[in-house]
Amino acid sequence: MATSAKSPAQAAYLLAFVVPSALIAAVYIAQYGFGLAPCEMCWWQRYPHFAAIALALGGLATPGTRLGAALVALAALAIGVSGAIGAFHAGVEYGWWQGPTACSSTSLGDDPLASIMNAPLIRCDTPAWTLFGVSLAGFNFLISVSSAVLVLVLLGRRGKELGR
Repeated sequence: MATSAKSPAQAAYLLAFVVPSALIAAVYIAQYGFGLAPCEMCWWQRYPHFAAIALALGGLATPGTRLGAALVALAALAIGVSGAIGAFHAGVEYGWWQGPTACSSTSLGDDPLASIMNAPLIRCDTPAWTLFGVSLAGFNFLISVSSAVLVLVLLGRRGKELGR
């Protein structure tokens, strides 16, 4: 019976797409399902994941090519950037350094002025949720940086396979 093992390149391509997609899905579930409104730095962490998803899709559309590998490598870098922003955000939450003074609101409603005046202040230095003392920003750091490194390692193995 034959087994169909994935090559390192296939694993890298899938990981580069699945990780940011899963993280974005999780934060939207947290936001809309559990009412955890994002602060400004939470949004900053989402943007590189959106880019990573688009880049990974480009890589998945061009598998086995230099372009595909380059797009997946860029997706890994974008995932890593989100993780780095998550590390900075977690440091702000732990009080290790000061963060930005920006805040965000979820909607303006029918009366924008009243909505702005009554909107809750969403602080970047207060985690909306933690598990074992790790906030969503901390989890983003842990998952994103390790995934970005893994994608790049897997792509490096692809290069070694091609060099044989």
